[in-house]
Order: sequence, then structure tokens, then C-alpha cells
Amino acid sequence: MKLVHSLLVLCISAQAIYAQTKSPAVKQIEEFTKGQYPSLEKLYRQLHQNPELSLHEEKTSKIMAAELRALGFTVTEKLGAFGLVGIYSNGKGPTVLIRTDMDGLPLEEKTGLPYASKARGVNAAGAEVSVMHACGHDIHMTVFIGTARALIETKKNWKGTLVMVAQSAEENGFGADLMFKAGLYDKIPTPDYAIALHDHATLEAGKIGYRSGAFMASVDMMNITIHGKGGHGAAPHTTIDPVVLSAEMIMAFQTIVSREINPLEPAVITVGSVHGGAVHNIIPDEVKLQLTLRSYSPEVRQQIITAIHRLSKQLALAAGLPEDKMPEITINDPQTPATINDAALTARLVSIFQQNFGKENVLEMPPAMVGEDFSRFALQDKKVPICMFWLGTIDPAIAKDARDKGIILPSLHSSTFSPSPEPTIKTGITAMSAAALDLFKK
Repeated sequence: MKLVHSLLVLCISAQAIYAQTKSPAVKQIEEFTKGQYPSLEKLYRQLHQNPELSLHEEKTSKIMAAELRALGFTVTEKLGAFGLVGIYSNGKGPTVLIRTDMDGLPLEEKTGLPYASKARGVNAAGAEVSVMHACGHDIHMTVFIGTARALIETKKNWKGTLVMVAQSAEENGFGADLMFKAGLYDKIPTPDYAIALHDHATLEAGKIGYRSGAFMASVDMMNITIHGKGGHGAAPHTTIDPVVLSAEMIMAFQTIVSREINPLEPAVITVGSVHGGAVHNIIPDEVKLQLTLRSYSPEVRQQIITAIHRLSKQLALAAGLPEDKMPEITINDPQTPATINDAALTARLVSIFQQNFGKENVLEMPPAMVGEDFSRFALQDKKVPICMFWLGTIDPAIAKDARDKGIILPSLHSSTFSPSPEPTIKTGITAMSAAALDLFKK
């Protein structure tokens, strides 16, 4: 019993020490957020039930603008599609930019939640589709507004300029590019820091994930049209079969990463779409491929693109195609650059997170091959250090059960992705607010 008592005292003492590391301002934010949560949950459900596709976020943008104006921000709307920026000046000090994204995805929600989305929208091809927040942008926006409320509530504790950016069209890669083409950094005070978060589909709610340096990959969407000479399926010797040629190219592309890229450099080439032919017994004149390319450095990205061009041409020539029938290769614009977290800024945020959440709840994460156009906030003429961090979303009991049973949890962009709202939102607001408060120190 004495041993148990001693261990209990030790645990209580450790908790007391941990609680004492939090600044009074962060404690105030936690209490404020607790009181705000009912209205924040209402906002979250409203956003969750009414998602809008990329470049269509008109109603969502108006909600964000109204929330910021109610807090005293000066708001500029329609800055790159439906992007907007709110500025709050609170004396002389650093400028801190906090960014959220707003768009949903063309998916039918299958979570079974009572507040599941039943929204419909029209995609870029003009087809009516279901829409859902399968990437958690509804979480991002709720944390964004909760952070704005918390920082205005505690404005006696900081000096400087708070810039809140709600971005359109992150999912298709257009949003940040459009904002900067509209002159975002010319319309606001130059940020000393730009920070953002992204929810994580397998990290437990209450935990924060970080990565210094390479955080997310660059993304290229490549299109290849492979020409051939069509004919009867029973007489392939009279044709140059683009279906066979496309198969050879697909297999050859896999050797680029495995045999041409340094094994220490991450890279991915995925052929996600193959379209050719219409019936069983006709060899078509062409096949179309759609690829996604992922890497972390401009050099590796260019090496991949150059290799695809080289292999495509060599295989087409080997198949007997003339020079004027070489594969046509294009890359969709805009390309999404790799998200590279500033090392010094990341280290500073990690220290703040560990202080306020405990080291056991702040985890170093591996880089991810998904893309994020938040990268563009660091790549303008005005160089700004950026950091994006992961926000845990999964109920710890569900996460443990999945680990114990070997179950794979739904990923982001899944029709069944379902974050645990309350602990996720509260942790996100505390983390983002604590980060901002520290960055406002001179």
C-alpha cells in the first residue's frame, strides 16, 4: 500500500508540475474555449452539413467573413476565388498569419452521423455530385474561428497584427496560387510567420504531430496521350497497338523511382487512370493516361519528368511510331510545391506544444506524400517562414481498439472519415492560440 501511495503522490505531483508549465494566458484560453464550445460545435455542424466544392465556397466564405467581422477584423473578400483575409491590429509587434482552407470533396458521406452531409454540388465537368468534408476542412475552419475568438479575448496578452486567411480551393491546388496572383502579400502587412494545421486521420485527439523540413510533397498531375495505329483485334500485326504501348510505359515508369532516383530521396509515380478503346475487337488509335507525381525537391521532380519524357519517346519509337506520333505529355497548372516547414519556427512551436500538452502528446511524424498548397505562403518574393502541424482527430479508445484488432482506420478523403469533434477542436484552438501568443513576443 505504501508503494501504491507513493506512486499516486508522484503522479499527482507530475500532473501539478505539468499544469504549472502552462502560461496564465493559455489557461485563460482553455477556459474561454470551454465556454465557447457549444457555439463552436454548432458552427462545426453547420459547416459539416453544408460543404462546397473547390472554387464554389461562396456561402462558406460569407460565414467566415461574418465571424471575423463580428470580432472586429477588417475583412477583404473574394481575394482569389472566394478566399478572404481578416486583419486585426493590436499595437506594435510581429505580424502572425493563420490560414485555413474551406473546400469540400466530391464524395457521398457514409459515416452514418446524425449531422452527415447530404449536400450536392456541380463539379468541374458539369456533373452533379455529392459533397462532403472528407479532409476535415470543417475542423480547420472551426479551429480557425475559435482561435480568432480566443486571441481577441486575450488581446491584453499580446501586441502585433493578427492576419487570418481563409483560402478557397485547396483540394484542386488552385486556391493559394489565386490568392497570390491577386496580390495577397501586397494587401497585408508582411507576415513574420505563417502557421496552419491539418487534421490527421489516425493520430489520437489531444495529440499534436510535427515535422521539421519536408512535411508534405510536391504534386504534379500529368496527362499522356499515346498514339498508335488502330485496326481489327484479329489482325494486330497490321496495327501499332497503343494499349500494349501504354502497358509497357506504365511498367517502365515504375523503374524511374526504383532505378533512377537516389533511394534516399522519396518519390512516387502513380498511374491513376487508363482510358483507351471502346469495344472488345477493335485496337484503338490512342490511349490516355493520367498520372500523379510526388517528390520533395525540385531536382527530383525534374528528374522524374525528364525520365517520363525520355522513356515515353523511346518506347514509342521502338513500337514503330514516326516522330510526329510521339506521346503528348502535359502537366496541369498550377503545380503544388512541396511544403517545407521552417526549422527554427517548427522548433519554437514544438517547445510551446510540449509545454502546454506534455512531451508525450507532441509526436514527431514521418513526412507525408500528400500535397498542400500552404507551401506557397513560403515561396513568394517576400520570404516568410511557415509551419504546418498535424492535429489528432481520433477518439483514443477507437484508435486503441483499431491497433489491438489490426483494423485500418478510414483515411482522409474517405467517405467514412469521422473525427471526434470536441477534443479535436479544443486541442486545435489551444495549440494554435498558444503558438500565436508565443510568436507575438518580440
